[in-house]
Amino acid sequence: MDETMDKKIDPIDAPEETEEVYYKEMSPAQMVARRFFRSRLSLVGVILLVALFVFAFAGPPVMHLFGYEWYETDTDRTPTLKRAGYWIDSVDANGNPVKTYQYIEEEVDINAYAPMSSSHPLGTDEKGMDVLIRLMYGGRISLTLGFVVVILETLLGVLMGGISGYFGGWVDQVIMRVVDIINCIPTLPILLIASAVLDSWQVDAQMRIYYLMVIMTVFGWSGTARMVRGQILYLREQEYIVACEVMGIPIWRRIFKHLVPNIMPQLIVSMTLGLGSIILYESTLSYLGLGIPLPYAAWGTMISSSTDPVTMANYPTLWIPAGILIVIAVLAFNFVGDGLRDAMDPKSKR
Repeated sequence: MDETMDKKIDPIDAPEETEEVYYKEMSPAQMVARRFFRSRLSLVGVILLVALFVFAFAGPPVMHLFGYEWYETDTDRTPTLKRAGYWIDSVDANGNPVKTYQYIEEEVDINAYAPMSSSHPLGTDEKGMDVLIRLMYGGRISLTLGFVVVILETLLGVLMGGISGYFGGWVDQVIMRVVDIINCIPTLPILLIASAVLDSWQVDAQMRIYYLMVIMTVFGWSGTARMVRGQILYLREQEYIVACEVMGIPIWRRIFKHLVPNIMPQLIVSMTLGLGSIILYESTLSYLGLGIPLPYAAWGTMISSSTDPVTMANYPTLWIPAGILIVIAVLAFNFVGDGLRDAMDPKSKR
């Protein structure tokens, strides 16, 4: 028998068992999500946005389910004693005319400027409409308007910027000159004129929001078009685009299937940051009387109805809650946009 068969192997000399280590492979989307949710500000922004959408879209049905009787345009017509002040012309002992301010109580059929109560948690406005329920319905208008306008701006900007950047030459010159003209137009005077035209046409209040969407889209797509054009000017010289040309892939497919997806991170960040700007823009227009007219509510419209110094001083619930919601919405969108920008940065190591 061979001696090597009888030889015992010393445990020290025995080969060690190697432990296999497995690493979980992460997709680019998973890496972006992991970076995004590591940021505390991003989480705060997401939580605030979810709370705002629940407040605006789920709030009214839930409150009506529990017996809340007021809707967006309902007026509280409970007869109420109101204290009103009037200037009264009179004369003094010497026969000189003087004016005195006297308060009197009178019964009115509209419960306007009602204080906070169980029936009206935030009171009522000058028309006797419940402030809390109007904040919820106003959030629907402001948030929906922001999303629709940003999507329309992005679609138009991607179309025009993609064509301009890919073809170049006279096509690029024409489109970029149109962009320059739009950027040179004084927006506010044009909006004032458009508001006067809509008033002369007696446009329905519910239809006016669609006109507002169109106007904001026309003046807002140029920035997206410039960004898309710049990115495509760089990407169209890459090897995979040359390969697409050699393979005979149609031009529209090269642009929208191979070029545009490569600039989606920049587009997503731009759209997210633009949502806050649209809400501020709508609030400014509503404050100037160009937004959603009464009796329908938007956050900017609710603030614009409280421009009277007496109202602002004595009835803060008419405008402070709407202002707070605007600030929260803009901050939340900015937090999410900053988080997406950092998460989608390919140079980020964290």
